[in-house]
Amino acid sequence: MNLSLSNTKIKIAFTLILFAVMLAAPMFLSEFRLSLLGKFLAYAIIAMGLDLIWGYTGILSLGHGVYFGLGAYCMAMHLKLVASHGELPDFMSWSGVDKLPAFWLPFQSAAAAIVLAILVPMAVAFLLGYLTFRNRIKGSFFSILSQALVIITVTLFVGQQGYTGGTNGLTNFDTFLGLPMGEPSTKLTFYYITAFVVIATLVLCQWLAGSRLGKILVAIRDGENRVRFIGYNPVTYKVFIYCISAGLAGLAGILFVLQEGIVSPAQMGIVPSIEMVLWVAIGGRASIFGAILGAVITNAAKTSFSEAYPEWWPIILGAMFIVVVLFLPKGIVGTCKDFADKRGWFQGRKAAVIKPPSPLVTLDNEGNPAVTK
Repeated sequence: MNLSLSNTKIKIAFTLILFAVMLAAPMFLSEFRLSLLGKFLAYAIIAMGLDLIWGYTGILSLGHGVYFGLGAYCMAMHLKLVASHGELPDFMSWSGVDKLPAFWLPFQSAAAAIVLAILVPMAVAFLLGYLTFRNRIKGSFFSILSQALVIITVTLFVGQQGYTGGTNGLTNFDTFLGLPMGEPSTKLTFYYITAFVVIATLVLCQWLAGSRLGKILVAIRDGENRVRFIGYNPVTYKVFIYCISAGLAGLAGILFVLQEGIVSPAQMGIVPSIEMVLWVAIGGRASIFGAILGAVITNAAKTSFSEAYPEWWPIILGAMFIVVVLFLPKGIVGTCKDFADKRGWFQGRKAAVIKPPSPLVTLDNEGNPAVTK
């Protein structure tokens, strides 16, 4: 059996299993736990986008919290306008703003809010990516720049109290498309929407990683100068995949706000941005399934430790990160894959083909070729 065909079947099987588990989860989890799982699945979308740029392309971004926050704010602005029932949002009145700002007007439409929640992060990513990648800024220098973007954005959102809600952010939402957001049936609907989006994102990322584009991204990661030498422009591919990753983070922000009902500048800070990278590292770089697994397991562990050991959970969580980095450098999925490869699991076994010995060609007495066994 062909090895690539075997890998394809394995990916399909894992996708179906993941989909079945997510569909069955509401039957076994309480409303609170299901809400947490929905939030973790939204985080998994960010992790998949990060895996495309870090695991496959070698771009370490420590500022993806900005793109997540921008998407979340775009959706929250629409929800806040709906909750205000045509009046000025309450935090604007408290801050002395007497007229709805012009940049808030497009968010009166749900469709426009969803589109902008994806396009705005992609636009910011395009600006940062093009200016840095064109000047061949990469590695730790790009990571530092991405963190600078986080500091600038958080400072801007905190300082503009009258337009963004300041440190409190945006909250107190009522409905979305006529659905009361506090109702259990609505929360269940949001969970299923998130589950379907996770599967769609998984299929998209797997397709990108397995396509010709994915091979070029891996080549850029392993030897960017060689890719440039053979005629490809790495800048184009890096900017494209960076924008895709930012768009996925914005999409995750939409789903997060619908389920959590709040967004604040703290959720786009440096610490959340670094945690997003840790999800991918724990799950396994260059593995889309690993990104999902890392996001869910890490956040589930974080929640469990904080409930059971409120004073010790940061230490326990930090110890888990250290163990993974030191002893599981390829992450959970990468380590399991290496273990399976050593034992020949999931690999097609080819039948041994015994070739007859090559005939020995010699010359006879007259100089003509003679074949002897």
